[in-house]
Amino acid sequence: MRWKTGQITLVFCVAVLLGCGSVLAEKRSLTIGDVARTQMVYSTSVSPDGEHIAYQLVNRRTPFQDKDGSAWLELHVVDSKNRSRPFVTGKVSVRALGWTPDSQTVLYLSKRTGDEKPALYGIPIDGGESKRLRSHPTGISRYSVHPDGKTVAYVATPKTDEPNKSHGFKQDVFEENATLAQVWIAPLGDDAVEARAVSVSGSVSGVHWGPKGKRLLVIASPSPRVDDVYMKSRAHVVDATNGKLLQTFKTPGKLGRTRWSPDGRHVAMVAGRDAHDTRPGRIVIGDVKTGALTELLPQALWHASDVHWLDDDSVLYMATHGTHTTIGRVDTDHSDHKVLVRPEGPVFWGISLSKKGRVAALNGSTPHHAYEVFRYRVGRSSAQRVTHHNPWLKDRAMGKQEVVTYKARDGLSIQGILIRPVDEKKGQRYPLVVQVHGGPESSIDNAWVTGYSRLGQVGAGRGFAVFYPNYRGSTGRGLAFATTSQGDPAGKEFDDIVDGVDHLIAMGLVDKDRVGITGGSYGGYATAWCSTFYSERFAAGVMFVGLSDLISKLGTSDIPEEMYQVHTRFRLWDDWKKALERSPIYHVQKAKTPLLIMHGTADTRVHPGQSLELYRHIKTLNQTPVRLVLYPGEGHGNRRAASRLDYNLRMVRWMERYLKRDLSKPVPPVPTEEFDYKEALMPTK
Repeated sequence: MRWKTGQITLVFCVAVLLGCGSVLAEKRSLTIGDVARTQMVYSTSVSPDGEHIAYQLVNRRTPFQDKDGSAWLELHVVDSKNRSRPFVTGKVSVRALGWTPDSQTVLYLSKRTGDEKPALYGIPIDGGESKRLRSHPTGISRYSVHPDGKTVAYVATPKTDEPNKSHGFKQDVFEENATLAQVWIAPLGDDAVEARAVSVSGSVSGVHWGPKGKRLLVIASPSPRVDDVYMKSRAHVVDATNGKLLQTFKTPGKLGRTRWSPDGRHVAMVAGRDAHDTRPGRIVIGDVKTGALTELLPQALWHASDVHWLDDDSVLYMATHGTHTTIGRVDTDHSDHKVLVRPEGPVFWGISLSKKGRVAALNGSTPHHAYEVFRYRVGRSSAQRVTHHNPWLKDRAMGKQEVVTYKARDGLSIQGILIRPVDEKKGQRYPLVVQVHGGPESSIDNAWVTGYSRLGQVGAGRGFAVFYPNYRGSTGRGLAFATTSQGDPAGKEFDDIVDGVDHLIAMGLVDKDRVGITGGSYGGYATAWCSTFYSERFAAGVMFVGLSDLISKLGTSDIPEEMYQVHTRFRLWDDWKKALERSPIYHVQKAKTPLLIMHGTADTRVHPGQSLELYRHIKTLNQTPVRLVLYPGEGHGNRRAASRLDYNLRMVRWMERYLKRDLSKPVPPVPTEEFDYKEALMPTK
């Protein structure tokens, strides 16, 4: 067949256009800039009638455009037809969402124009402006609306006079200056009427009206110190009229969610089984009259996160089960138990239930999207996603994410989450970054696992495999597994991490000479340990708010009792030698791993001195590159947008520098880096 010149030209142009189109349509991988702008749902609250779901939307600030600070928290509402509307947006921070009993007003706490402290606001569901319903001189931290909708009980500290501060007397008597929070009762919507204080022993952190409006369920601890709140919070039933203590539930461990039964005869709690239980994860029913406690499903191999009453005799629960979530129903007399949503599909946290127990609002996430609002019709086998806040994610190339299971060296089965490189080629080995979670009373689910301090899909797009091991001591697999690491800090728990690396090497995926490790808090401890004791196995490390000296950590942390009860299980003075030998600085002479250390200067959980100690010793030895980056004013994790962007960029650059280097050449020194933050926010071509 003979082609004419015009036909050839036309065919050539079409081919070029089609080729360009395929290039333009090609998906790019996730970037640091994408992470900085990803929105997510933080909490949900379903209206009593089940028709609407109010939710907090995390709207991140953009460096160089917005004033630096933590993310904005907006109020949005989605209706029964999945139509989402913004209610309170912009430069705002709303929290503690709730509803009036008639479902006509959304409630929230916020510090708005004219407020010196957070106050309680309401905004009509059918439109209108927010109205301040109650304020307090020191700010409101928690609240509960009376069943009649006319009165509110709230938590706040009493106002104190400090006349000497203006004259320079600003000394702090350590751990003695804190003011105990109290319960206050006042009319809802009439700020002019003075609130009445309800005397409760200790410092209050939560309050809930009973179903008949005559009693209060008050959560209190001996002091507002973090350690006391963690380890000694208890639920008390109090007469709302005179403050008389009617009952105290003597739960032996940590305390989580608490809910009144509809008839007011019982309280359902998520609690620890004993003082050594790592986190609240057992479902406990308390008898209001006798104080007797009954645990439901004691043999469950999961950790409950929330519980709600369906009726006077049965509860709905949500639990972390392995790397997923399960939702179930159980009768309080143990006669019937049914798993409603099996541990597969989206991962959920946070559950809010309508008054009649028919509709629940959930936060849900998958490997392909951050947390969104899900609606669950109680009794069904799955929940429906109803919001879509990052539609651009569908245009990003994602690495395959999967659950892996392997055997530790002592035969214990360990789970983890693996993200494969985006452009993985069969038979090729890749650099690996191990991302270790904190706690260790925590776990990584098969959900969205990318963030400013989590490499995730950003790493996969840059040619890394990324692995999140749920080492022993992690939650989600029952009490026995969660306590297997106690009394053995930096022992078998961190051996599990190395065994996971060996598993991925044996799979043929990972280059054994290009393995990096990172993590924050307890994950930072693991990073320090693997960069010293196990240094020969790791070619790069990024340690975040981690500990390096167990001796000084036990003397400077704000959670000394929790450290003893659920972590070390020994007092420092009973075993100085063990504390020393389980400290990364004790093994610092082995350190050959290039280590980037980052820490907030205002961290009270892990004092920044932990990072300074390790940095100073490695720097003095001068055997490997080390850098210490401090974030002024940041605590146990970065909150401000600029700090988050800087951390993410440094972590990525460090891993690329030391895991993608030419192995035939010596380890390169620490470079003097000048970051172009604006460029980091821009999409890649």
